[in-house]
Amino acid sequence: MKMILSAAALSLSAAVPAFAADVTLDFEATPGFINSILDAYNGGTDSLGQSGPNYGVSFTDAVVGLSNDALGPYYLNAPSPLTTMAAYDASAVMNVASGFAGGLKFFYSSLSTQPNGALETQQDVVKIYSGLNATGSLLATVSLFSNGQLGCSGAQFCRFDQTSVQFAGIAKSVSFGANAQTVLYDNISITTVPEPTSITMMLAGVSVLGFLASRRRG
Repeated sequence: MKMILSAAALSLSAAVPAFAADVTLDFEATPGFINSILDAYNGGTDSLGQSGPNYGVSFTDAVVGLSNDALGPYYLNAPSPLTTMAAYDASAVMNVASGFAGGLKFFYSSLSTQPNGALETQQDVVKIYSGLNATGSLLATVSLFSNGQLGCSGAQFCRFDQTSVQFAGIAKSVSFGANAQTVLYDNISITTVPEPTSITMMLAGVSVLGFLASRRRG
């Protein structure tokens, strides 16, 4: 009976998401020109009806995919060449309903400018929050440098650099809208945590198996 119980517990564990999962959004499943990504990585589709893996990650309307077309190229040297991500306006937010922990890592190409048109040395544009839709506590802020045309040519955005930030606690959203239409993003990496209901279901299943085992021994 112990062997049966162990096998059943392992089966339950396999059916429930792990306590932490590394996720990288490369946006290759949502090519297009300024198409809203929406729920393409949350079991749904983007504004063009395209879908990718279900990572439990959704986006507001203002988070869009950008691919090169006949009028481009708009960018070069992106780590995932088919599609990049951009913020269309200040409401651009990535939401992770179950939350993510530890840190945020991504590639970016920035053309941040001052009102007089001069390139800035840096500007804070990415903010991580404890609540959905950029609410709750501000957990971390990422500073991005103007690198889009640094040491390269051939496109408006031709250089992508990787950056990362660590934070304490559980985050549920990332705001990309503070510098809309001047930054492209790619290969966004997070470590998601499971929904509390998933953990509860797993523990409840193991408890039932334990009860049945005790009844059989009796």
